[in-house]
Amino acid sequence: MLLLGRLLKGFVRTGALTVIDAQGRSHEFVGADEGPHVTLRLGDRALARQLFFNPALVLGEAYMDGRLTVEDGDLYDLLDLCHRNMGWGGVHWLADTLAALRRFSRYLTQYNPVPRARRNVAHHYDLSGRLYDLFLDSDRQYSCAYFGVPGEPLERAQLRKKRHLAAKLLLEPGQRVLDIGSGWGGLALYLAAEFGVHVTGVTLSEEQHKVSRRRASELGLDDRVDFRLIDYRDVEGQFDRIVSVGMFEHVGVGHYRTFFNKAKTLLADDGVALLHTIGRADGPGETAAWIRKYIFPGGYSPALSETTAAIERSGLYITDIEILRLHYAETLKEWRRRFLANRQAVAEIYDERFCRMWEFYLASSESTFRHGGHVVFQIQMALQQDAVPLTRDYVTDWERAHPIDDAPAVAAAE
Repeated sequence: MLLLGRLLKGFVRTGALTVIDAQGRSHEFVGADEGPHVTLRLGDRALARQLFFNPALVLGEAYMDGRLTVEDGDLYDLLDLCHRNMGWGGVHWLADTLAALRRFSRYLTQYNPVPRARRNVAHHYDLSGRLYDLFLDSDRQYSCAYFGVPGEPLERAQLRKKRHLAAKLLLEPGQRVLDIGSGWGGLALYLAAEFGVHVTGVTLSEEQHKVSRRRASELGLDDRVDFRLIDYRDVEGQFDRIVSVGMFEHVGVGHYRTFFNKAKTLLADDGVALLHTIGRADGPGETAAWIRKYIFPGGYSPALSETTAAIERSGLYITDIEILRLHYAETLKEWRRRFLANRQAVAEIYDERFCRMWEFYLASSESTFRHGGHVVFQIQMALQQDAVPLTRDYVTDWERAHPIDDAPAVAAAE
């Protein structure tokens, strides 16, 4: 406990942390600024040493295994306290050094040929569909919602997100649209039903592909939406519009040029492309060790500098960038609330350890978006400078002309 105590003494500057060690002794660490007050208990003597040497991995693993429990406050309070004190920095010099070394190995850990990309996708997205029904909206929008006002219902905020994307795509009936990373099909079905476009959606998840095709058939949209189980690198043809939501995080930093070069090849001369991706505001970094191991193998949230550099080299014009800041934090808050409300049902599908793993995933993600420098980028691109209007007024005008209350119902993904 000696090493961990020294670390925490310098670490806790905001809020207060009480650690009860394996011998039952309490250790108090109080910051100068107001913040959460959390008590955690260490279940065995080795845990303190392990936390000192590798907190980014061990904290989550110990919570999953029940070796670490939160007794004053809850898991989110603990992670909120951690991220408030970490900010955009690291935990201590040793962890920062190891993180710097891991950044040099990013091209290896994110090497993502098609077979590995398919395995990485299956690890997360081919889980039981019932799991996602228990915490997502009925459309299974598994990406950042767009809240018009604080506290807006999740279903409405997700519909608002789809409309916001449609506005930036400047859709017209009959256009050919490519949706890279089409998930359970919600966005593609919305665009086809609402705006009369023809959408090709591509995914590597067998479960998502199956659900998407069923939904298209139930809605009678088979003639306007084509879902394919294929990697984006294997797509052929030309499209008036390209959209990708929540998929770029799985591309891999060594494949960015491939992604944008492919987009350029597929985009019509007067076409518009739109990328919606999680990103980091603090520059290039690395994926948290626990997230990489348990949740998103091969995943990485890029810095804007990494993304725009690859776009520039592809020859695409960047025509607009919008930063969504706390929208994802609010999305994750609602996902976590729904998950906890349905926790027993999740345990019946999997087990207690899985529940604790997903609690940690949702809570750590939310606190990262609040305090850890993570945001969402919406980057609009084109081959021609005049492919979109000169001012951004058209986005607001489009949204006013398409009230979300008038949007068509979309078959649920269950």
